[in-house]
Amino acid sequence: MKKDLPKKIAVLMGGPGSERNVSLATGRGVSKALRSLGLDVVDVDVRDENFELPEGVNLAFNCIHGTFGEDGQIQKILEDRGVAYTGDGVEASRIAFDKVLSKQKFLEHGVVTPESEVLDAGQRPRMSVPLVVKAARQGSTVGIVIVKNENELDAALKEAAKYDRKLLIEKFVSGRELTIGILGDQALPIIEIIPKGGFYDFNTKYPFLNPQAGASAEHVCPAEIDSALTKKIQELALAAFRALGLVVYGRVDVLLSEKGEPSVLEVNTIPGMTETSLLPEAAGVAGITYPDLCRRIIELSCKREERAKR
Repeated sequence: MKKDLPKKIAVLMGGPGSERNVSLATGRGVSKALRSLGLDVVDVDVRDENFELPEGVNLAFNCIHGTFGEDGQIQKILEDRGVAYTGDGVEASRIAFDKVLSKQKFLEHGVVTPESEVLDAGQRPRMSVPLVVKAARQGSTVGIVIVKNENELDAALKEAAKYDRKLLIEKFVSGRELTIGILGDQALPIIEIIPKGGFYDFNTKYPFLNPQAGASAEHVCPAEIDSALTKKIQELALAAFRALGLVVYGRVDVLLSEKGEPSVLEVNTIPGMTETSLLPEAAGVAGITYPDLCRRIIELSCKREERAKR
């Protein structure tokens, strides 16, 4: 197994964005898993674009979530330095991270997604409440506010505008929150997320970072959904993944309405890989161990790299 993988791997973690602590936790998990495969691994705490890689690194394993790590920036820096890396390329990463561009691609490719409109900060939506206000370029539910009443709208618009000048306004759909991990052409078992507080926000996702918040969520995997609908949702997730030009791995967030109709919210291209993260959980249910998941991400990334060189 070892001879197929790059000899020396730098695990890039941290980053300058709002998800730095989660990224450090992901990086530590990945680093431990790669060492268990007998690989030469070096941890690199990235604070800005001037990070240094040790001599002889064959591959950078990107564990930086959100801004800088997931939006094409670090991908461009690594390409300019001639360093291979995990995950998708510059352009696909940039599109997937931008909720407005993603929405355009979904619509172009016939991927079912909630009705929406795009605003500049300071504008007001035409759509009526209930709706969801989202900063266009932020990860991990940062800058997302659900608005149920008209009198909450101004505060929500102001909050989201702290993170981006461009806002995506989406029709709020009541239903079950699902997420589907993707590994190349494989859709992993569906996870249903049942938040113990109404909304799957940052504290609910990463309770170990903020234990005082007392937030957590129950994960059901595989989700209790009949086989025909399961297949439909997995195919929809793969269609959304491909619509954005992605080929390596990711996690697709889907809402299953009360009428049983699935619609895609977004795709995460560097999903969490901490001990409480969803992708390793779904992989485990599919019989893929954590170290094997890391190995497969590397193999798929190397394939993408080879195709890009042709």
